[in-house]
Amino acid sequence: MNDVKLLIGGREISAKSGAVFERRNPVSGELVTRAAAAAAADALAAVDAAAAAFPAWSGVGPSARRAKLNKAADLMEARAGDFAAAVRDETGSTAGWGQFNVHLAAGMLREAASMTSQVGGEVIPSDVPGSLAMGYRQPAGVVYGIAPWNAPIVLGVRAVAMPLACGNTVVLKSSEVCPKTHALIGAVLAEAGLGDGVINVISADVKDAEAVS
Repeated sequence: MNDVKLLIGGREISAKSGAVFERRNPVSGELVTRAAAAAAADALAAVDAAAAAFPAWSGVGPSARRAKLNKAADLMEARAGDFAAAVRDETGSTAGWGQFNVHLAAGMLREAASMTSQVGGEVIPSDVPGSLAMGYRQPAGVVYGIAPWNAPIVLGVRAVAMPLACGNTVVLKSSEVCPKTHALIGAVLAEAGLGDGVINVISADVKDAEAVS
């Protein structure tokens, strides 16, 4: 059975209340995951951690961000078996579907990595003679991503990859159906060396989903 903690500020921690919820395999009924059940206070702590990490991550150059995201893609593929097993156990799908998710999601990370040096501005027409107006793109801050369960690795990665590539920090709210699967996304990104608080992952019981989101 999987025990899943919250990932906040680079640390795996329990919910402040100590609450947990369980996920059973929808086919066999077997208990497969026990996950921390975040409340609003935990979600705010994750946002605070992401905000604290934002100045450093937004200042990381595009080549370094690209290298870290490519490393995360490599780590994801190296742990394809773990991802596929989690998808199978939590959603009742086949391991093959999990493997497909892994390899497509790793490709999405690499695609996002390739965009780090493509974030550009533009010249804007000006009515003032002799003046040049320019639009300059910069990271926005903390991005909150909510991932569903039906293609969990693909859609979880889609929620975070491009924001990270553009210099934002992220809080990923996992699906109550597959908290272990989504926790693994946070694990490989953290292992890739993004930095504490750059990626945070919280899980919540379905009854608390609205308050946490």
